[in-house]
Amino acid sequence: MKRFDLRDRTDGLDPESQYEEIYRVLATQEFPWDINQALSFALFRTYAVPTIGRLLYDTGEFTERVQKRYDDTGLILDAVLEHGMSSQAGRDGIRRMNQMHGSYTISNADMLYVLATFVVTPVRWIDSYGWRKLTRNEISGATNYYRHMGKLMGIKGIPEAYESFAELMDDYEREQFAFDDGGRAVADSTLALLCTFPPNNLAPAVVVRRFSWGLMDAPLLAAFGYPQPSRIERALSQTALVLRGKFVRFLPPRAVPKFARDLPNIRSYPNGYRVDALGTFPRGCPVAHQPAVPDVAPSN
Repeated sequence: MKRFDLRDRTDGLDPESQYEEIYRVLATQEFPWDINQALSFALFRTYAVPTIGRLLYDTGEFTERVQKRYDDTGLILDAVLEHGMSSQAGRDGIRRMNQMHGSYTISNADMLYVLATFVVTPVRWIDSYGWRKLTRNEISGATNYYRHMGKLMGIKGIPEAYESFAELMDDYEREQFAFDDGGRAVADSTLALLCTFPPNNLAPAVVVRRFSWGLMDAPLLAAFGYPQPSRIERALSQTALVLRGKFVRFLPPRAVPKFARDLPNIRSYPNGYRVDALGTFPRGCPVAHQPAVPDVAPSN
């Protein structure tokens, strides 16, 4: 394949009916690293909304078992992405998300905001740091992917277009971002986990944290009570990612899709896992579940 063959492929697909294939190509072949980083950052942003950050803190899952929560989130989304929302694995993944969310009192507004971060953050990340920008067709396909997932999750008032998602996300953050001890604890725990991922584990944790702060906007930093980085620190962090994108531009396109289970960051299931056993089962789930056992290929 030539470098732009995957772009030509996604632009030849219909974003109204073939959005799953468009997003699958983007997330597993064209921009696997960028989209993984962007979605992790999208979730991180949600901690700055006190109703979200406090709830995640109160569950204890994102401070006491943060590696497993990170892995479960990635693998559940992975099942939907790889097999499709109408497949058995895809339905299992969406059912698991709905079961977990349904165990807590979560407003539709918060759910809609989280969905918006998944739509908007990858586009903005790739626009800033990707080896190329997304095409309009790709943005529409990715937006429709999450619009459909949001409908299956029972979220109401889902916007029709990317621009509306972006406006919703920006407005919600202006109105809702605020400091909360619980949200800060979840953010700290997530950054501590980030420091253990290769190649970050080769650098001092303080360097990884300051590098991460350099990628965060001022309102997000303020909401967590993190220090504002100097212009030099911010420039170093952002320039490093820009240069990475320029380097990737000269690499051949990825022929074999790379899914979340293939990432070295996913470490909780060395012997494999079953999608319907991932995540948490709060409030005494009436169905007995055994520990996650092999049902899909073990992670490498």
